[in-house]
Amino acid sequence: MAESVELPSRLAILPFRNKVLLPGAIIRIRCTSPSSVKLVEQELWQREEKGLIGILPVRDSAAETASVGTMLSQAVGSDSGERTSKIQVGTSDAHKFDGKNQQEVVHWHNRGVAARALHLSRGVEKPSGRVTYIVVLEGLCRFSVQELSTRGMYSTARISPLEMTRAEMEQVEHDPEFMTLSRQFKATAMELISVLEQKQKTGGRTKVLLETVPLHKLADIFVASFEISFEEQLSMLDSVDLKVRLSKATELVDRHLQSIRVAEKITQKVEGQLSKSQKEFLLRQQMRAIKEELGDNDDDEDDVAALERKMQSAEMPSSIWKHAQRELRRLKKMQPQQPGYNSSRAYLELLADLPWEKASEEHDLDLRAAKERLDSDHFGLVKVKQRIIEYLAVRKLKPDARGPVLCFVGAPGVGKTSLASSIAAALGRKFVRISLGGVKDEADIRGHRRTYIGSMPGRLIDGVKKVGVCNPVMLLDEIDKTGSDVRGDPASALLEVLDPEQNKTFNDHYLNVPYDLSKVIFVATANRVQPIPPALLDRMEVIELPGYTPEEKLKIAMRHLIPRVLDQHGLSSEFLQIPEAMVQLVIQRYTREAGVRNLERNLAALARAAAVRVAEQEQAVPMSEHAHQMASPLLENRLAVGAEVEMEIIPMGVNNHEISNTFRIASPLVVEEAMLEKVLGPPRFDDREAAERVASPGISVGLVWTAVGGEVQFVEVTAMVGKGELHLTGQLGDVIKESAQIALTWVRARAADLKLAVAEEISLLDGRDIHIHFPAGAVPKEGPSAGVTLVTALVSLFSQKRVRADTAMTGEMTLRGLVLPVGGIKDKILAAQRYGIKRVILPERNLKDLVEVPATVLASLEILPAKRMEEVLEQAFGGGCPWRQHSKL
Repeated sequence: MAESVELPSRLAILPFRNKVLLPGAIIRIRCTSPSSVKLVEQELWQREEKGLIGILPVRDSAAETASVGTMLSQAVGSDSGERTSKIQVGTSDAHKFDGKNQQEVVHWHNRGVAARALHLSRGVEKPSGRVTYIVVLEGLCRFSVQELSTRGMYSTARISPLEMTRAEMEQVEHDPEFMTLSRQFKATAMELISVLEQKQKTGGRTKVLLETVPLHKLADIFVASFEISFEEQLSMLDSVDLKVRLSKATELVDRHLQSIRVAEKITQKVEGQLSKSQKEFLLRQQMRAIKEELGDNDDDEDDVAALERKMQSAEMPSSIWKHAQRELRRLKKMQPQQPGYNSSRAYLELLADLPWEKASEEHDLDLRAAKERLDSDHFGLVKVKQRIIEYLAVRKLKPDARGPVLCFVGAPGVGKTSLASSIAAALGRKFVRISLGGVKDEADIRGHRRTYIGSMPGRLIDGVKKVGVCNPVMLLDEIDKTGSDVRGDPASALLEVLDPEQNKTFNDHYLNVPYDLSKVIFVATANRVQPIPPALLDRMEVIELPGYTPEEKLKIAMRHLIPRVLDQHGLSSEFLQIPEAMVQLVIQRYTREAGVRNLERNLAALARAAAVRVAEQEQAVPMSEHAHQMASPLLENRLAVGAEVEMEIIPMGVNNHEISNTFRIASPLVVEEAMLEKVLGPPRFDDREAAERVASPGISVGLVWTAVGGEVQFVEVTAMVGKGELHLTGQLGDVIKESAQIALTWVRARAADLKLAVAEEISLLDGRDIHIHFPAGAVPKEGPSAGVTLVTALVSLFSQKRVRADTAMTGEMTLRGLVLPVGGIKDKILAAQRYGIKRVILPERNLKDLVEVPATVLASLEILPAKRMEEVLEQAFGGGCPWRQHSKL
């Protein structure tokens, strides 16, 4: 830095909030506010190395205005005797430098430091596009503010320099008092530098500063490197007199030196204490023995002793108890501050909390009571409930029998989870549910190894710990939703869990000792069987839960759903009544699902509408004006027998809900068809959809099975001018694409027999392309059950005859026209009934599966078996197949 700096009469001012830049100090700042960015662009960026700006400290705390003003005036008066004035600038002066509260009063200091830029860098923030600057500033010399004004977005000030001239400096340097202060400051600074260099193992580069830089500038440089308060920084900035500046700098350097020495002393003391850790442990053991002799040992306050007693009462097997004792001895030798103390203690607490032998006592199993409970909790599902009763009967005859793991497979909302809880209630065991949906980490099943930070046991051990018994009913929910990735395969980890020969010694990685899971009754649920690995599926007995028929849905709604919905919404049958006919309309027009969840949601919508009406009437109807609309059972009885009418007294403590129950609405709200459309909107489904979709040739109706039950799938075929190519759309899988190829090949091979072509030499694809589309393109489609539907649609297109709208079909076909059986027959037939289909074409070998279909459903449908493709075509078109008599079939 030059000895003297020529300052202009005015400087642009950059405010420093609660911070001071001293001469000789270098600071790096980031300018982001519009005012500071504008200042840097105009005063520094455009002027390159010639730009100078003023750094002026500001204080943003209005609460400290008086005390700060007093302190500053005293500090300045002691240096130069000048009169200081505090300049306050508010929002009216437009001094905004950080974009915060614009109403905040800013207190400007009247002295600052001129600074120049050593380095400038410009940046643009993304995605806002805001320009920012990073500036490295060096403090040059002090100045005093005479007048503060605003130029555009930033402030400027008329200044006067405060640095001494060369002649004044020479005069002060020969002052005996100044020379004494200089020697004292130099000695203290040299001592500080020696301590720092010894501590940081650096060379003597800092000592060169004491010989080359003038002491009055060196004082500012030293103080700027210390962490001192804002008030002390301001005091140092206001120290224009050299003797005052050296005196304050010496005091701060000495204080910093003393703090370093205190820190070193504390460090040496801590290191000495760490070396005595073994001695302290011995003393603690002696103190514990002394307390035992005096009878003053409080075991309740000794956590380790309490943990040891808890482990002794856990009834662990002998081999595991030995392992736990080793861990406990290791814990006792550790100090609570050691890193592994908490993890070791958490592990021992898990061993103590696990129910090694504690089991819930099963009451005498009453199969009749269990059957009544299943019937009361679930309507229908006769085959499923019969299998559960058989399972319970075996448990009654042989309580320790290792029965198969039941896996309930069905669409959402058919009652899989509630069946598992019913099994637990019938057995009198505790119930715990473990959700496996989305689990991709094998450690979720087997636990994490204790070498990892934050390790924990797997979900199975954690579930057993929470339930507190070793023989609960454990539901493995959504077992088909597990996935595998680089973290392992959870489905493979479940193989050991579900195998009764292996789960006696289940080894959790965190537990690291075998745990007996053979007493746990496992029940699994899934939406589909296909995603479950074959090895895991082999360990379970699959029980399929098909969808409910409309009649079953109606019974479920009247018996279970409506009472539950009314209770959840604070209503009763005296406020809202939903007739069976209206529930039937909701089932037919608003829900087409295998389960009953959407049905319950629609009933809840009706209950909410009724709750609004009841709440409004309770608040709006005065008793005096509408007394004829209200009645009391007591009044009705008195009037009926002709006796005198007595007044019924309502106590003052009765709340509004009890009053509304006493004076309730005379007529409940009865749901009607108009209310259905008002609350639920227009009907979403009707029975005319199939007729409207099959209004032209080239469209057929198929039946498919999905994860949410059976569905009706339309197949559309059209022809256009082309080169004989086949186009397939609708997000189809490989199997269904192959079925389309086979169907087209079979139709082309039989074109002459079916009178679709004049001669066998003429191809159906000459000069045209075929496009097959499966509507609802957003839904993936896959499976071997669309062959007969594709052939029927192609024959309908080429013959220009419409397929019967009341007929749906399912089945796969071979290249020779043989119709093969398919799965999901019950779900498909229920879907056909929901859509209003009257005739269903099935493979002949699937007739045996009709035993599972309810008799009421079969009575409403005409089942048409087919062994070959020709029989399907005979039944699919109205009036039979008119070209059959001329064909060679």
